[in-house]
Amino acid sequence: MIDIVSSDDYHPLKHLAIIMDGNNRWASLRGLTGISGHKAGVERIREILSAAKSHGIEVVSLFAFSSENWHRPASEVSGLINLFTNYLSKEIDGLKTDGVRLKIIGNKQNFSNDLCRLIKKAEEQTADGHFTLVLCVDYGGRWDIIEAARQLAFEAQSGEFHPETISEEIFSGKLQLGELPDPDLCIRTGGEERISNFLLWHLAYTELYVSNCFWPDFGPDLLERAIDEYYSRKRRFGHRNAGIDHKASNED
Repeated sequence: MIDIVSSDDYHPLKHLAIIMDGNNRWASLRGLTGISGHKAGVERIREILSAAKSHGIEVVSLFAFSSENWHRPASEVSGLINLFTNYLSKEIDGLKTDGVRLKIIGNKQNFSNDLCRLIKKAEEQTADGHFTLVLCVDYGGRWDIIEAARQLAFEAQSGEFHPETISEEIFSGKLQLGELPDPDLCIRTGGEERISNFLLWHLAYTELYVSNCFWPDFGPDLLERAIDEYYSRKRRFGHRNAGIDHKASNED
C-alpha cells in the first residue's frame, strides 16, 4: 500500500503518461508476429486504466503510434492502424459507461476519412467523462511544438496579438494537450532510457520511470511499484529545498 504523508511538498499523481514499448520484443521471444505483440499490448490498456483510476489518477496519456512509426514495414503500420480502428469501434461504449473521456492527439492528416470520422465520434460520445484517456497517435513532440509555433505566427501576423505578449501559458494552450496539466509521471516500459520525441514540452519536470518489463506484461503490480517510486521522490521543479547544501547542483 502507498503511504502518503501530507506536506507542503506533496504533489499528487494526477496525470500519468506511458510510453508503451516492447511489444515486438515480447512477441519475438514467444515466436509470434509483431502484430501479435501489439494486440497483447492493446489488451493491457483496460487493466492499467482501471488500476490508475483506483490510485486517484485523473489523466492517462498513452504513446500509441509515433510520427516516426510510419517508417516501419508497411504490414506493421497497416496492422497498427487496424488495431487503433478496432479499439475505437469496440471500446467507445465501454469507455462511456466507465466515465472515460477520450482525447486523441496527433497529426491525423495521414488517416483515412473514415478513421477521422470514427475519432470524432469517439470523442463526442465520451465527452462527459470525468477521467481522461489521451491516445497519442501519429504524434511527435517536435511536430506538436512546430504546429503551435506556426499557429501563433499566423495569429500574430493577422494582428490578433503582439508577439511580445506570448507567454508559456499561451504557447502551452496551443499544444495538442490543450488545457490538460503536464504529466506528473512518465513510465517507459521495455527498458529503453529515452523519451523518443514524446510530449517534449510537457515532460520538462515530469518524473521519469523506466521498467525493464515489456508492455504486454506490465500489470497493476508493476504500476503500483512505479507509483510508490513517484511518491518517494522530492519534486522541486528547479528550486532548492531549505537546508540543502549550497554546493549541490541545480538539479538537486
